[in-house]
Amino acid sequence: MAQNPERLAVVTGGIGGLGTEICVHLARAGRRVVAADLDHSPERIAQFREDVSEFNGQIQFEALNVADFDDCAEFAARVHAHHGAVDILVNAAGITRDTTLRKMEAQHWNDVMRVNLDGVFNLSRQFVDGMCDRQFGRIVNISSVNGQTGQFGQTNYSAAKAGMHGFTMALAREVARKGVTVNSVSPGYCKTQMVMKIPEAIRNDIIAKIPVGRLGEPADIARVVNFLSADESGFITGANLPVNGGYFMD
Repeated sequence: MAQNPERLAVVTGGIGGLGTEICVHLARAGRRVVAADLDHSPERIAQFREDVSEFNGQIQFEALNVADFDDCAEFAARVHAHHGAVDILVNAAGITRDTTLRKMEAQHWNDVMRVNLDGVFNLSRQFVDGMCDRQFGRIVNISSVNGQTGQFGQTNYSAAKAGMHGFTMALAREVARKGVTVNSVSPGYCKTQMVMKIPEAIRNDIIAKIPVGRLGEPADIARVVNFLSADESGFITGANLPVNGGYFMD
């Protein structure tokens, strides 16, 4: 099957390190891309636009708060009006509010759930009908190895990421006969801003436990997302692809 160069992709968390890398890989594969993210930092947006300037407008920024259902609905209408129908959705937006459960406040839990899990529903709900109507769609949800293994101080984050894959499998069953695939990718520890904030001694201990002997690169994840979003990947759905250097094998 030939790749359709006119596919439009939306990537949430699109101006973060991993999100930007996903946008770039999708654009290199010929997709038009909308990077969706908060617009609280003009400096970050300006830097993002500079980073993707080589694509001459093929990657566009649109403001979005994934935690707000109504904002997601307004975003979907705006994207359709300005860019066209969305064929590919990558739910990559995510935050952490790490602390042990004994110290966790309700706000820590709620913030993570609203972004990391509610956000997947909020935006998928906007685009899945159109994908089904057109008999084509690719939804890729960025989960985490910690959704598979759990992690100390991350009951909120681990629960949200595990829930994301449950969502993935259920939706995959609902829309499979409509030409829409839904998959998740579970990155291990990668060179993202979140991971690089971990104290060096702890980070080195993590690396020592990764069989391939290094942290992942954002490109390692972006290549898998690009693969799952391809027209040719229509026989893969409801899957969770671990990209973790062997850190966890199931």
